[in-house]
Amino acid sequence: MIELYYWPTPNGHKITLFLEEAGVPYRIVPVNIGAGDQFKPDFLEISPNNRMPAIVDRAPADGGEPIGVFESGAILLYLADKTRRFIPQDARGRKTVLEWLFWQMGGLGPMSGQAGHFLNYAPEKIPYAQDRYKKEVNRLYGVLDRQLSQHAFLAGDEYSIADMASYPWVLAWERLQQDPADFPAISRWIEAIEARPATLRAYKLGEQYSSRREMTDEEKKILFGQTAASVAQQKGPK
Repeated sequence: MIELYYWPTPNGHKITLFLEEAGVPYRIVPVNIGAGDQFKPDFLEISPNNRMPAIVDRAPADGGEPIGVFESGAILLYLADKTRRFIPQDARGRKTVLEWLFWQMGGLGPMSGQAGHFLNYAPEKIPYAQDRYKKEVNRLYGVLDRQLSQHAFLAGDEYSIADMASYPWVLAWERLQQDPADFPAISRWIEAIEARPATLRAYKLGEQYSSRREMTDEEKKILFGQTAASVAQQKGPK
């Protein structure tokens, strides 16, 4: 059984996409990031970066003690290796999946996150920051579109953890002031993944945790105003 510490964000969706596709038994442990659940001491024992998702594998392959994993890319890779699903078993195929997984973790995700912040949440509009990150996301969409114009999926003909990592972030295109219609291969790829039964189940599951309302000022403070000192204060004395 996998315990999934989850909230319906792009990074959270990555893991439900995998678990639903692979048919792995799992249990959701909600981590309400707007309420600050990610800073609770018990969660920090699993995810020291105070970010969800995280998992605890109660039945690891080695038969030993439960294994905790944090960071969405590491979780996808752990689950793919555990199940031998959605990652090629040959060295060359595995290499390609890992390249595109790391591309998402190091580029598409962080740049989309910064663009989303300055375009939608920043208390003051900073044109340079908005333009800087919007253009970088657009460049990354171009990279993605070029790859997908040559292959059905990011790493080739087979759906993989690289696609699961990138898809939820690309779905935020409207808030990032991008248009997949400008990128026909991306549009085709979105439609293909969107139609998968596991994708439908994963996103349906997330709806029960989504309030579909504007973020409050207090939630913004929790999400965007933390420092090392404030996190340590929430943890309390050792």
